[in-house]
Amino acid sequence: MKTLLPIIDSGSSTGLVPPFADRAKNESIEMVRHSLSDLQINLGKLCNQACTHCHVEAGPTKTRENMNQETAQRVMDLAGECSTIQTVDLTGGAPELNPNFRKMVEFFRSSDVRVIDRCNLTVLFEPGMDWLPDFLQQQKVDVVASLPCYLEENVDLQRGSGVFRKSIEGLQLLNSLGYGQPGSDLRLDLVFNPNGASLPPDQATLQSAYQQELLKRYDIVFNQLLTITNLPVKRFAKFLDKRGQLEDYFQLLEQNFNPRAAQQVMCKSLISISWDGKLYDCDFNQMLGLSSQGAAPPTIWEIDKLENLVGAPICVADHCYACTAGAGSSCGGAIAT
Repeated sequence: MKTLLPIIDSGSSTGLVPPFADRAKNESIEMVRHSLSDLQINLGKLCNQACTHCHVEAGPTKTRENMNQETAQRVMDLAGECSTIQTVDLTGGAPELNPNFRKMVEFFRSSDVRVIDRCNLTVLFEPGMDWLPDFLQQQKVDVVASLPCYLEENVDLQRGSGVFRKSIEGLQLLNSLGYGQPGSDLRLDLVFNPNGASLPPDQATLQSAYQQELLKRYDIVFNQLLTITNLPVKRFAKFLDKRGQLEDYFQLLEQNFNPRAAQQVMCKSLISISWDGKLYDCDFNQMLGLSSQGAAPPTIWEIDKLENLVGAPICVADHCYACTAGAGSSCGGAIAT
């Protein structure tokens, strides 16, 4: 079988589809950061799960690749001086497992900045994490929780045996604290990722099905479903490559390129900071080590202000077709119709 591992790990032009950079240029789409409203901070690769779709390649053994206190403090110092940041998105791995998670949440919430915790739900029941649910509630942190399906078999196939049941318990616990309840200011959104080489279905239609099924089966409520296209990089790309599906998947993404989605991609208003303090255009480029024009990525110690990155070109490669296919995909779900 033909191996595509260099493509998977480098983010270079695949040769399987027309280069994304050329497609964007032909469509007169300027890939430049026009503002800075969102800061996504990856606290590390340590996670209590190891999902097949994980572009971070996170897992229980990734104990070294995690943000230390010095880096966390520098991030807070820079962000605290940036008046345009409206949302801080804490991700991982399981970001809650990083010892700097609580300090960061308290820092940003004290400035009334919206904080998102990208929670896998099962982390709520890990040893030593009993403080977490009440902490999220008290700090009014928005929870974006992973639940790739409302069917147990599908979730356990993608995320591991027993994960679905723990996820349901986690949602019920959050609901009991007020998350997702009508009239509550505690926001609970769910994330859907396809289980294989396909685009997500219509977000509104799938959200309706999720709401009906989760309420009927488990008495669970939530605010919004976010459909996210799986990026063909790292672990998910290797998953597809082993099944001989990677080339077809790239072609599916390219064939469904949507110029309207490309105009609205999240990297145009976002900066992604890695666990070691490097700066990227998005979390996916971060996992590939991709920086603009092939240069080494700048770090948080090499810049005076985050605002200086506004107006900078965005580094693109063929995996960017995933964010611009169909209704588009961002960390906030579908972005175009």
